[in-house]
Amino acid sequence: MPSNLSPLGALPARFRRERLLIVGCGDVGLRVARNLAGRVRILALTSSPGRVDELRARGITPLGGNLDRPLGLGRLAGLATRVIHLAPPAAEGDPQWWRDRRTAALLRVLRRRGPPQSLVYASTSGVYGDCGGERVDETRRPNPRTPRAQRRIDAEQAIRHFGRAAHVRASILRIPGIYAPDREGGTPRERLQKGTPVLAAQDDVYTNHIHADDLARAVLAALWRGKPQRVYNASDDSEMKMGDYFDLAADLYGLPRPPRVPRSTAQDELPLVLLSFMSESRRLDNRRLKNELRLSLLYPDVEGGLKAG
Repeated sequence: MPSNLSPLGALPARFRRERLLIVGCGDVGLRVARNLAGRVRILALTSSPGRVDELRARGITPLGGNLDRPLGLGRLAGLATRVIHLAPPAAEGDPQWWRDRRTAALLRVLRRRGPPQSLVYASTSGVYGDCGGERVDETRRPNPRTPRAQRRIDAEQAIRHFGRAAHVRASILRIPGIYAPDREGGTPRERLQKGTPVLAAQDDVYTNHIHADDLARAVLAALWRGKPQRVYNASDDSEMKMGDYFDLAADLYGLPRPPRVPRSTAQDELPLVLLSFMSESRRLDNRRLKNELRLSLLYPDVEGGLKAG
């Protein structure tokens, strides 16, 4: 495996016998597994029988289970020496809408028969809420403005409490928009082809990005190097407003730049999910990611990351 694909270098011999459990083994989880192929035993929880063959073909041992059915998760107890939790909270519908019951179910199982040495949880930068375009480091108080972000905060608090109580090095990555040319829906091409508008320059917001390969490497760096109960902004170095990002992508793809609309009329032209992203503006500070985890980004900016595809 090329050494530049992993932030860890050659793992010591004792690590090769470790068992890594990936919960939520989608695109990023598969990239993590690819970086560690042949170096540790990798297991993945899956609720989809149709993914069993795919996981096995990638050298991953599939374990049937569903975080929404916690009674069937007992086999995970004491199974792994390290855990990566990439599964999102459940969708709307729970009367206790602020709770992440999936994370709570996983942590109950991990407490049994000896907890793992380290745990990495994939959260979202959305927990900061709207910061008015200010630069944001990990000491900023979260201010979640959506039910989804509130459930992430609930999960973060549960993870940190678990880490302290069970003496586990628990790391939390606050992740912005994930992109990669080889990731399904991982580029703005489809949106540009539809001609979806963006905000006018005077109303535009700062957005943050991370290439999926760099995110996988950040997960691994936190798994082995993260400080106990530590939060990391998992973002690249870009400081771009949303419209500028789509203009850049359009120029790279040879597509028309998206039309610009004022915020006053955006609600009549854009889906609610897009409007929610356009209501928050912040610039993530990633110095802790680079200094503490010693992560050297393969794609420090989105231009390089999009061109790489």
